[in-house]
Amino acid sequence: MNLLKALATVSSFTLLSRITGFIRDLLIARTFGAGMLTDAFFVAFKLPNLLRRLFAEGAFSQAFVPILAEYKNKNGEDASRQLISRVASLLTLVLLVVAALGVLGAPLLVYISAPGFADEPAKFDLTVLLTRVTFPYIAFMSLVALSAGVLNTWSRFSIPAFTPVLLNVAMILGATVLANHFDPPVLALAWGVLLGGALQLALQVPALMRLGMLPRPTLNFSDPGVRRILILMGPATLGVSVAQISLLINTIFASFLGTGSVSWLYYADRLMEFPAGMLGVALGTILLPSLAKHYADESPEEYSRLLDWGLRLTVLLALPAAAALAVLAVPLISTLFLYGEFTANDMWMTRQALIAYSVGLLGLILVKVLAPGFYARQNIRTPVKVGIFTLLATQMMNLAFIHPFEHAGLALAIGLGACMNAAILFHLLRKHGIYSPQPGWGKFFFKVLLALACMAFVLYFAEGSARDWIDAGFSERALWLAGLVLLGAGVYFAVLWITGIRLDQFKRRAA
Repeated sequence: MNLLKALATVSSFTLLSRITGFIRDLLIARTFGAGMLTDAFFVAFKLPNLLRRLFAEGAFSQAFVPILAEYKNKNGEDASRQLISRVASLLTLVLLVVAALGVLGAPLLVYISAPGFADEPAKFDLTVLLTRVTFPYIAFMSLVALSAGVLNTWSRFSIPAFTPVLLNVAMILGATVLANHFDPPVLALAWGVLLGGALQLALQVPALMRLGMLPRPTLNFSDPGVRRILILMGPATLGVSVAQISLLINTIFASFLGTGSVSWLYYADRLMEFPAGMLGVALGTILLPSLAKHYADESPEEYSRLLDWGLRLTVLLALPAAAALAVLAVPLISTLFLYGEFTANDMWMTRQALIAYSVGLLGLILVKVLAPGFYARQNIRTPVKVGIFTLLATQMMNLAFIHPFEHAGLALAIGLGACMNAAILFHLLRKHGIYSPQPGWGKFFFKVLLALACMAFVLYFAEGSARDWIDAGFSERALWLAGLVLLGAGVYFAVLWITGIRLDQFKRRAA
């Protein structure tokens, strides 16, 4: 399989997921605004969502896929099927216990994740109720992550990339159809989360059956493959998910700021996740199985070349995305969210956070490429050390930035922390001889910066004034924003083409 084609496929489905996600958030903003109800829901949803990223898509995937790829390449499909069944059985048992503990301990979890809510009993109680409904979502999504790891190892990328769409559809259903049937109405969103998790898992089952890898109940705690995965999972939790832990700590800080701060950070984070998901998650998804195979086959040159390919694609696509988020912050936020209860002040506050987040977008995406460079080699100690250092540095920046910049300072700390994480990982990959840059980086980087400057210059003068966006209706905003996106992309890729860069140069076969 051509990795560039695989990236396009995963990114396309991720784009569909992000589009439905924005429709979801637009409807949430229009129906509930940015106040107590959304603050309560976003905190309740953030905790299981964070655990999903930490354990399901983070530590579990990074630990499971390299071991599974090794079994597939060296031991054959029968051994791989047995490993999948034993891991799935143990995971299901653990998830049932975790889900039950989460539901029972919801008040403590809310107090830890948003202690500022304790001063407002109504807000605290609502957050507890919503947490109890949404928390079992982690069980569904962990099993979805296992299924996705199996499918991705067999180069079946489409279904895992499509499944997040079902969560958005379920939440849209909750916000539009079911809200009037619940008291308070925001409870419908929580049930939509749970329904979305069940739908995503249901979609994976037929694909596993067709592959012949559907797990069967079988517990074996002494299985060497299972034990190796468990050993990798513990440290990988922190090493892969520093940014997500920082987001949770940011929620704690934001809960002490003015009402709406949690929501402003959430809406800005959603916009930042658009390119981060399309590129970072997609690249990490397709790189890890091939890197793991190159490592199993003892091919260090191909390993290094594949990392170089991922880094060049990241620079080529992440830098213009970061610049566009900053320059087009007002057009993006006003088009997607400025309706109903979402006010102009909410737009300006979200804009501050989005610009701060955009500073670190390149770092956030680079981590998704650099971290698999260690985990595919089953090296867990190095990313853990980097993760701990970065997490501590991010919290120091939180303390330094929160007073002068308030909620935007929290977003800036996340972005700078991600850049620090990526820089250290890059340095260590070079130092350990794992990665050696291919020739031509200097000219390539200069051409990208030239195209980036031209794009930002054109967009800055083409976007118009903020007042124009505030006064415009939805249709006018949408058409105008679409035109700006096409204009920016056209200028950027035209300059790249003039300077000699072609997408065909990035074609590469999967391992």
